[in-house]
Amino acid sequence: MSDTPIEFKDFIRIIGRGQRAGRTLTMLEAEQAMSMIINGQATAEQKGAFLMLLRVREETPEELTGFSQAFRAHTPTSITELSVDLDMGCYAGKRRHLPWFLLAVMLLAKNGKRVFLHGTHEPDSKRLYLKEVLPQIGFEVAQTPDQAKVALDTLGFAYMDLKHINPQLDGIIQLREQFGLRSCANTLARMLNPSNAAHSLQGIFHRKIDVKHRETAALLNDANVLCFRGEGGEVEFNPLRDVTLHLSRSAQQSSEEVKATCETFITKPQELDAKQLISIWNGELDDTYANYGVVGTLSLMLVLVDKLDWNVAYQQAQQMWQGRDKTWPVALPKYNLAAETFDTTGKHYAH
Repeated sequence: MSDTPIEFKDFIRIIGRGQRAGRTLTMLEAEQAMSMIINGQATAEQKGAFLMLLRVREETPEELTGFSQAFRAHTPTSITELSVDLDMGCYAGKRRHLPWFLLAVMLLAKNGKRVFLHGTHEPDSKRLYLKEVLPQIGFEVAQTPDQAKVALDTLGFAYMDLKHINPQLDGIIQLREQFGLRSCANTLARMLNPSNAAHSLQGIFHRKIDVKHRETAALLNDANVLCFRGEGGEVEFNPLRDVTLHLSRSAQQSSEEVKATCETFITKPQELDAKQLISIWNGELDDTYANYGVVGTLSLMLVLVDKLDWNVAYQQAQQMWQGRDKTWPVALPKYNLAAETFDTTGKHYAH
């Protein structure tokens, strides 16, 4: 490709000409193409064709790197300057279990780390998202970087919706309602690290995507990234399943196999009540799966942030969970006392 400006249709032609004539995009081409989409230099039809061609063929780490660079260039400095230790993209939502990873986030925050959470709500996915859960248990969803800073300073963690961070990227995710399929935007949102934190924890659902995350992190030269197949695709350790931890630290890649930590048969609840997060935290309710899920997720965080061996991290996480201050840190709003439970039955979409 020449250095002279080209039309967006040229990028579609590159990836869409078939197995013999077509090819993948270079990192520079990928960054140029996504920048044109972000800047409105592609029609709606061109954007749809581009994203769905990639969806069918699947993106390469080089393409994901270029796309990530384009979106990161559009992250407001007011967010990148929040001073955060750990960034977590919460984009899968939950359908079988409550977001127990939130309790692990609270524990890490109580031990001096600042955690920035971000996510969105996918149309028609029929999942329970973190931004729906937080208000029910007394936490505010930050609408602005200033509100996020207040939450980080007072609680040690904050959540912002992607539409307030990178509306262009969120807009592509919302196109699922029209396409009926997810696009690379779901992957890019997990990789975004809008807070420019030194550490990024990424959960995915589909096999082999974790390797692609690791390879992309290496190409981006991100300082510390840990990607794994989380429960339902979320950033939560599944104690019932063996998992591979994929790490990239300043382009140095590694992986580690971790065995399932819970051998007890767990029956999936038919309803999810967000207030049970409080009951588990304050000790009023005991749940085997929740305990293992919280400790396992906290262990992942310690492996990433404190560079601990898994066994050491797990032992430390158990001690932190058992020794926690069981007082719920915020007051509960009266309106949530009759909050509806989430039905776990029926069809849900994986991402």
